Amino acid sequence: MKNVELRSLPLSVVPAKQEAAWWLLRHKQKLAEKAAMKCVDLVFLGDSLTQAWETNGRDYWDKYYGSLNALNLGCNGDCTEHVLWRLAHGAVDGIAPKLLVLLIGTNNTGHRQDDAEETLLGIQQIISLLLEKLPTSNILLLSIFPRSAKSTQRLRVINDAVNSLIPSLCDQQKIYHLDINHHFLASNGLLTKEIMSDFLHLNAGQYKVWAEAMRPYIIKLMIES
Repeated sequence: MKNVELRSLPLSVVPAKQEAAWWLLRHKQKLAEKAAMKCVDLVFLGDSLTQAWETNGRDYWDKYYGSLNALNLGCNGDCTEHVLWRLAHGAVDGIAPKLLVLLIGTNNTGHRQDDAEETLLGIQQIISLLLEKLPTSNILLLSIFPRSAKSTQRLRVINDAVNSLIPSLCDQQKIYHLDINHHFLASNGLLTKEIMSDFLHLNAGQYKVWAEAMRPYIIKLMIES
């Protein structure tokens, strides 16, 4: 593809590295971790919300996924284009998990406030690449988690707009959609500091909520793969 054509594409679909040195180091560490595993049956792919299974959610990761040969491929700050780069550079090569859980997009909508359609294109491109690289795996695509305290605030509105489009990417045969956002919101749509102290990242106890909300889908989709 010519450079002029690349420049005409939204940033969300053009594979790119994060500039920070730690980012490439983490990618290499994850490649080594993957290579050292005898079997990878479950993969989590995403941004800081997913990476935090290793910190805030550590106890619940061990409890719910410790026996499932699970690999965490979350990376702080990732937008869709960064996930695309990691996938193009070996992130899931050489494995055939039963299930991959994908949660991505909140940094597209937060960092650049991309239009919903542009973020969706990035997610769609990730799924296309995953179908190519993991033809036997099921994919569980999560709605982008809520952010900002009120439903009327701009970043929440943008995320909700993406979420309204996400089901169009799922055939419920190979690519499954799951929206668990109501578990994190009050009945009036408010997001509280007890759930996300910064209105973006889940507090430690919420990783149990996340795990429990996904549990029946994890079991079903891993058995059916």
